[in-house]
Amino acid sequence: MKPAYDVIVLGSGAAGMAACLFARLNGLSALLVERTDHLGGTSAFSAATTWVPGSLLAASVGAPADDIEHARTFLNETVGNHSSAAMRDAFLHWGPQAIARLQNETQLQFRARPSHPDYIQEAQGATLCGRALEPLPFDGRKLGSRLTLIRPPIPEFTILGGLMIDRDDIAHLLKMKQNRESFLYAAKLIARYGIDRLTHRRGTRLVMGNAMIGRLLASLDATGADIVTQAETEELLTEGGCVIGIRLRLEGRSHDITAKRGVVMATGGFNRHPTRRAEMLHQPTAAHSPGAPGHTGKIHDLALALGAHYGEGGMDNAFWAPVSIRRRADGTTAVFPHFVLDRGKPGTISVNAAGRRFVNESTSYHLFVRAMYESHKSVPTIPTFLIADAEALRKYGLGMVRPGGRGLKPFLEDGYLVEAPSLAALAGKLGIDAAGLEESVKRMNEFARTGVDTEFGRGTTAYHRVNGDATHGPNPNIGPIATAPFYAVRLLPGDIGAATGMVANTSAQVMKQDGTPIPGLYAVGNDMQSVMGGVYPAPGITIGPALAFAYAAAAHLTAGRA
Repeated sequence: MKPAYDVIVLGSGAAGMAACLFARLNGLSALLVERTDHLGGTSAFSAATTWVPGSLLAASVGAPADDIEHARTFLNETVGNHSSAAMRDAFLHWGPQAIARLQNETQLQFRARPSHPDYIQEAQGATLCGRALEPLPFDGRKLGSRLTLIRPPIPEFTILGGLMIDRDDIAHLLKMKQNRESFLYAAKLIARYGIDRLTHRRGTRLVMGNAMIGRLLASLDATGADIVTQAETEELLTEGGCVIGIRLRLEGRSHDITAKRGVVMATGGFNRHPTRRAEMLHQPTAAHSPGAPGHTGKIHDLALALGAHYGEGGMDNAFWAPVSIRRRADGTTAVFPHFVLDRGKPGTISVNAAGRRFVNESTSYHLFVRAMYESHKSVPTIPTFLIADAEALRKYGLGMVRPGGRGLKPFLEDGYLVEAPSLAALAGKLGIDAAGLEESVKRMNEFARTGVDTEFGRGTTAYHRVNGDATHGPNPNIGPIATAPFYAVRLLPGDIGAATGMVANTSAQVMKQDGTPIPGLYAVGNDMQSVMGGVYPAPGITIGPALAFAYAAAAHLTAGRA
């Protein structure tokens, strides 16, 4: 670590690492500061889907050449007045440039999927593919000893004690007993992991968020960026109203580090702030978050003291997913986000304490939790009860319970999974209305017969259907709940990221209340007011803007003060 850099970046999620990388690609000296002992933040836990319309990869899956205009229409309709149209336009401008630079000059490589739909399919301008990108898997062995710097994935999203798997892997693993190609695929995957565990403390085949962070780390190392971990920023240093550096606590000593061009905030948002969590989230305040531990909001306090301010007008201050929790053997709490693997599958239903449905179970995870809070105003809905029959549990699993229907005993013993021979008995164990549950299931079974959910429209959009079971009909999201025993998992609200952050301009400069920038201070990722305004219209709408404005910040810093 040197006494001075052109740029100092605080936080090592995708936004911070990208800002540091773009600065280095522009020829600026840069220091990346991480307060925890691992790099990657919540990005490392995530699928790392990256929503950027109009990228150079869009054409590979048949997206139209004018998709940016369609995306603008889509955002105008879905987000509207919840965010600044100028900021959305800036995202659409910078996003494709950021992806092109990464794709052409770094080890962070992406691919587009032929089917990866926007969430709000009923909106004008929605698409089925081309905007959502995902990082290619990465061989962590290329990092050598630096691999240990990457935040490991959520254990419950791995198999065999640490083997990371993505959607391709899951498809083959589920078919390995029926299909020779899938058997060979799975055998190769497992053999590689077995070798890894003989030579490494963790699996070295990185996918999804770990792949993104691994690729960013490899790229940063190639550019010669300086990176420090377990380093606490104590103060933003200023001179004449301009941010000129930081006071850093590292290895028990304080160091004043000069930022000749600026400091970039990328610390992950307010979500774990000791007081703002309760002030800014819905009530009752969510007790659990599947996010990484680093986003304490301390840097926000420092920025607010300099005249920064939070954005207003968003639909929500956070982005959400329903989660289930379980105590691990080591005493920590597993917080499992229910994104797409179970809620929208046939043979499942979600109900409140009255035993009644309150939401389309196949809707996006963000809208699912917003519906939980809305229903809870009149009927106890926290927790929500995700219920499946034996056939659905066997086929699709339920939360942390894997498909196959085996190994249920520990889940039943600790109460994570509840089992009963009848719906009435299950309701009794859960403490919910038995008549309401039986009536709700009766109606759902009729919807399974007709293929039409007349209550909430489950299975009516391409997004719903892609997360269902394509082999099941007439509706891939609805099946009979009829095979005993019956099972339930309790769902709670879980915040997966901040939507409200510092107001910034189109170059990611943090702004004062009077509309002027704080010289030398930038915000990206969840530290910046989301251009989505608390709406979650598509997959990857946090990381996409994070990379876009990291690129914008680096461009402005490159042209800034010397």
